[in-house]
Amino acid sequence: MDPLLTISLLGIYFVILIAISVVTGRQSDNESFFLGNRRSPWVVVAIGMVGASLSGVTFVSVPGYVTSVGFTYMQMVAGFFAGYIVIAYVLLPLYYRMQLTSIYSYLEERFGLRSYRSGAVLFMASKIVGASARLYLMAIVLQIALFDELGVSFGLTAMGLVLLIWLYTFRGGIKTIIWTDALQTILFLTAVVVTIYHIGDQMGANVGTLIRYVRDSEFSQVFEFEDWRSSQYFFKQFLSGVFITIVMTGLDQDMMQKNLSCRSLKEARKNMLTYGFAFIPVNLLFLSLGALLVLFIRFKGIEMPVRADDIFPAIATGGYLPVSVGVFFFLGLMSAAMSSADSALTSLTTSFTVDILKIRNFYPSQAKKIRMIIHLGFAVILGLVIMVFGALGQDSIIHTVYTLAGYTYGPLLGLFAFGLFTSRTVRDGAVPWIAVLTPVLTGILDFNALDWFGFSLGYEKLMLNGGFAFLGLWLFSSNKQ
Repeated sequence: MDPLLTISLLGIYFVILIAISVVTGRQSDNESFFLGNRRSPWVVVAIGMVGASLSGVTFVSVPGYVTSVGFTYMQMVAGFFAGYIVIAYVLLPLYYRMQLTSIYSYLEERFGLRSYRSGAVLFMASKIVGASARLYLMAIVLQIALFDELGVSFGLTAMGLVLLIWLYTFRGGIKTIIWTDALQTILFLTAVVVTIYHIGDQMGANVGTLIRYVRDSEFSQVFEFEDWRSSQYFFKQFLSGVFITIVMTGLDQDMMQKNLSCRSLKEARKNMLTYGFAFIPVNLLFLSLGALLVLFIRFKGIEMPVRADDIFPAIATGGYLPVSVGVFFFLGLMSAAMSSADSALTSLTTSFTVDILKIRNFYPSQAKKIRMIIHLGFAVILGLVIMVFGALGQDSIIHTVYTLAGYTYGPLLGLFAFGLFTSRTVRDGAVPWIAVLTPVLTGILDFNALDWFGFSLGYEKLMLNGGFAFLGLWLFSSNKQ
């Protein structure tokens, strides 16, 4: 893409986001920042949550991911929907009944202060890594499309990106984000549809023909019931999807903060079920795009990119399709990356100020100042972690995100499950040790699983990690009320 066009798009896009933040951030106290005064329209929240969940990882990685796993990823997506049902009818009623601002406050009431802070720290570690991985994709594309040519370093690109996000979120917080996320979701879904349309136009194929091409390709297998050792085995994928959703949405302050901003439990539940159901056709659309991109590469005789994550960017911006595709790709990627990163930055600020600093013990003016400093601090941290990802390099970010989630969210799964499904009293001082040791134990098993058991662990390590945490909590608990 032309550098001037890229800069213009970037500038216009952020002007729109900042304009939204000015309108929605007029009342910029902490209650508005954290929960939007609990007045968010559930339909807008649902649309925005699709974008926040999918993010730049789905936008770039899922189309490339189809080359290695095909449509078997839909087995996990089916598990996602089942997980959303669990959240809607088990976790949301608990959070609304307790009128929580941070969902980890539940752990303090159930177990104690150390458990509470352990849960918050686990979330913050998970969210920093996950949000940085998603923003890394955006930074890489910006670097290749624009800043390499201008001689700007990757580090400066990364820091500039997160500081722009900070600029439109520092006032309104969640009240701004529910509206910017809805806009961003619409933009990146439009980008996918436009790309598919132009691929069909170049290949001389209508919608029905494109569907047939995808159905007849080697990627079209959805179910794997035969090889139970395979990481794509149906029950592994489905159950992994259920538990990934429960922990990465239901036990995640970022995603739950939007739900808690709805007017009532009834509206929050409608939001969750609507958004969960929308995940199925949206992911199917992205996988179809991935298959069509590979078929288009073969049709045109283009050299296949080495990295799976480079397939969509290479075709959209490489001059193989009309300039409009590159424009929408750029806007879609920005939208997808921003829709997850802005809410991540807000939720990290919320969790640290509410869970660690106990911000409500401060005077309002002092509390607001502290919140704004913490918000800026986390923006800097995200930029630094993006640079680490740039130094390490990754082939498929979506695989990296889900793998890391298995380690960081596993203890949270064990904590909430133990709290909800037992009445036992846990020794609070043991919880931080359990939170550290269970991922280590899971990592040892993961590293040696092929030698010891004859098969590799997939995303089901999340369930294994949660199980170890549950067992550890049981061993350090009693029936004493």
